[in-house]
Amino acid sequence: MTSMAAAVSELRRAGDLFSPQAPVYVARAPGRLDLMGGNVDYTGGLVLQATVREATEAAVQPREDGRFVFSNPQLRECGWRDRAEFTLEDLASEERVRAAVGADPGMRWTAYAFGVFFYLRRHYPRAVRYGANVFIRSTIPMNKGVSSSAAIEVAVMSAAAEAYRIDLRGVALALACQWVENVIAGAGCGIMDQAAVVLGGERRLLPLLCQPCVPLPLIPLPAGLEIWGVDSGVSHAVSGIEYESVRAASFMGYRMICGWESIPLQLDESGVVARWVDSRWNGYLSDVPASVFREHYERRLPEEVAGGEFIREFATHADPYSRVLPEQRYRVRACTRYSIEENLRIRLFVELAKSQSESAWPLMGELMYQSHWSYTECGLGCAATDRLVELAREEGAENGLFGAKVSGGGAGGTVVILGRQDAWAAVARVAARYAAGNGGVTPCVFEGSSPGADRTGVTVIR
Repeated sequence: MTSMAAAVSELRRAGDLFSPQAPVYVARAPGRLDLMGGNVDYTGGLVLQATVREATEAAVQPREDGRFVFSNPQLRECGWRDRAEFTLEDLASEERVRAAVGADPGMRWTAYAFGVFFYLRRHYPRAVRYGANVFIRSTIPMNKGVSSSAAIEVAVMSAAAEAYRIDLRGVALALACQWVENVIAGAGCGIMDQAAVVLGGERRLLPLLCQPCVPLPLIPLPAGLEIWGVDSGVSHAVSGIEYESVRAASFMGYRMICGWESIPLQLDESGVVARWVDSRWNGYLSDVPASVFREHYERRLPEEVAGGEFIREFATHADPYSRVLPEQRYRVRACTRYSIEENLRIRLFVELAKSQSESAWPLMGELMYQSHWSYTECGLGCAATDRLVELAREEGAENGLFGAKVSGGGAGGTVVILGRQDAWAAVARVAARYAAGNGGVTPCVFEGSSPGADRTGVTVIR
């Protein structure tokens, strides 16, 4: 693939998209692998993320009028519209921008890109007084559970903020991009994807306390250890019903626990992302100690409850970004347990990783296996990802593989594998055996890492 500078020059020579007179601002954002964490970012848990080598690049050039022109040529392969245009008038309200990006199913991807400009226009109206040309390209495959959507948001937001002379980096940048995905794209993700894409480092693990976004010092990946991702071929999306149901069930359990303890809830809209809070756990279900949960709450929670039954009993659903559907059945006990016990597993994993001790590697792998099967209890299982985990376990520590789990939201996507740096042959056998049982289609394997958007910065092409 040619460099972004070469691509911009070619577009300028062709008289397409970019003017030769004005500078173009370029930002890069990598994808990420969810080493540990998955679905506790929205319940205030600790997560542990690693970047991948694959990335999205966005080039933004301010215009002198009120038009926004987007070009994303690679989307032709998906049968989607690769070019879209909007105006400043389309940024008049949340409803207006959602209607604009949703007018054609073939350009739903623009929610993640045009939504960025709505956020900037709303918060920096004096800066965003004109439109922009935007060119996007990516090596991150979509719907694989490696944060292709977060990478688009972060790359476009970074470049656009610089183009409009807005200082937006770090946690503030991650929170802004999460807001775009929650409110404009309608996907109830937590903060971990955007934070990892912004703050991650090459061969570094990012521990992130999602309260709402507290990055802890990066942990060097222990020498001799490696992380791979193997794509299952089953599409994953955080806007899917499985992910939303698990998120909703977790907050249903939280609402029940607060009710039993007579703890009132209040909607806090002071932050970038609105949330319900309480006086004991401050709205963070993952802060409930695992021992307290097992002793006082686990057996009281229903294994399943119909959405309609919950709605009749409780006036408040303690989550602005998931729905409770009357006809849907929710695994309240398993999802609540996952939010609490996964947080404990991650804390243990982080301490083991910080030890830099080779003797800790099998224990880290065991925590990954436990985490993976907790997904199944929640309803986020998938035969394809289960098969990949099983194949990794069969290779075992004797062949250099210590653990495996589904990455991100579950119900498909990519499996992350932890192993010795010299265990590539074992990973290749996992991929080959999986392909043999999957019609011979060789899965994509993610190997290596790269810096997050904050470390790469924004390049100006004049």
